[in-house]
Amino acid sequence: MTSKIYVDLHVIQSVPPSCLNRDDAGSPKQAVYGGARRARVSSQAWKRATRLAFRDELAIPQNKLGVRTTRISSLLADRLRERTKIDAEAAGRLSTALLHDLKISEGKNAGETAYLLFFGWAQLDAIVDLVAGQVDELVALAADALAKTVADLPVRETLAVGHPIDVALFGRMVADLSTLNVEAAAQVAHAISTHPAEIEFDYFTAVDDQPRPDREDVGASMIGTVEFTSATLYRYATVGMHQLRANLGGDDDAAVQALGAFIRAFAKSMPTGHQNTFAHRTIPSLVSAAVRQDQPVNLVSAFERPVRSQSGLVAESTVQLARELTKASKRWGATPALVATEYDRPDGSSPDTAEQLREAFGSPLGLDAVIRTVETDVRTRLREIAPR
Repeated sequence: MTSKIYVDLHVIQSVPPSCLNRDDAGSPKQAVYGGARRARVSSQAWKRATRLAFRDELAIPQNKLGVRTTRISSLLADRLRERTKIDAEAAGRLSTALLHDLKISEGKNAGETAYLLFFGWAQLDAIVDLVAGQVDELVALAADALAKTVADLPVRETLAVGHPIDVALFGRMVADLSTLNVEAAAQVAHAISTHPAEIEFDYFTAVDDQPRPDREDVGASMIGTVEFTSATLYRYATVGMHQLRANLGGDDDAAVQALGAFIRAFAKSMPTGHQNTFAHRTIPSLVSAAVRQDQPVNLVSAFERPVRSQSGLVAESTVQLARELTKASKRWGATPALVATEYDRPDGSSPDTAEQLREAFGSPLGLDAVIRTVETDVRTRLREIAPR
């Protein structure tokens, strides 16, 4: 029995014409894989979409989530002002003094840090707790006396514990103070199309609803182009449950709940690039969760030879993914401890194909059942391995 538990997530998802994630020239991101150019969505784009889904889709309260911003000082000042009713200037002085010990590089704008910091709203409130009972005495001090008085408060320690689930999952790097780093428990791959994909151009015009009455010209008032692509994507992520439990203070239940939230949010989230233009909100055609105690296994090699089909790409992509999962088990001994999958058997599939899918994925489940099955299994396994 190893001391590690991984949960791999494999997703097949069809996306219509869209520009989910664009490069510096405004084009949909791409990558060459298996000698063929593919549509690509960066891991950063999908991690942000997943974090936003915690709030928007799962309705997880703000005090259980994190925020990534350069404005920690002003946010702390706002919290101080709301809690203690001191004025904005005093709150700003006290906030700056409290965060001085972190020695985080200042940004170009006053009150901002040089880089984005990822922390929990509850951690911010915990810093307010350190001074809430003596705030009137503190704000009456001169600058030097204030700095000396708050220097011994455990601000660093407060930011190093009680992480929200998104910080625990995605980690944190603080260049100026490595003791605040949090090792990520989740890794997310760049999503790529299972097939070759081309960039196309949408030429558009816009007509003025209120044209000048003295002009006979009723043509377009604006013209332009938007680049787009469409794809059937393979998406992969893996969660190290041993790391996630460590990041959440050794709490098994909190780690399992965070895993369930991640599976649901990762499956249902969608990057929002040009969303108003393309309305590209789709749901996956397959979500497979594999619990492992050996190592994470990204199955993108299933699509190293691009899928080519005249009757749709999802069905063939699903079959190729199943074959790769089975092959990894038989050839490498990389057999998952558990596989739970939401999928549809392709229309008109042969008995042999149906058996291939069943052998790899088991009987199809709904997403809720997939999450419950994985949560139950992982909770049991966590009890059997010692915390790190």
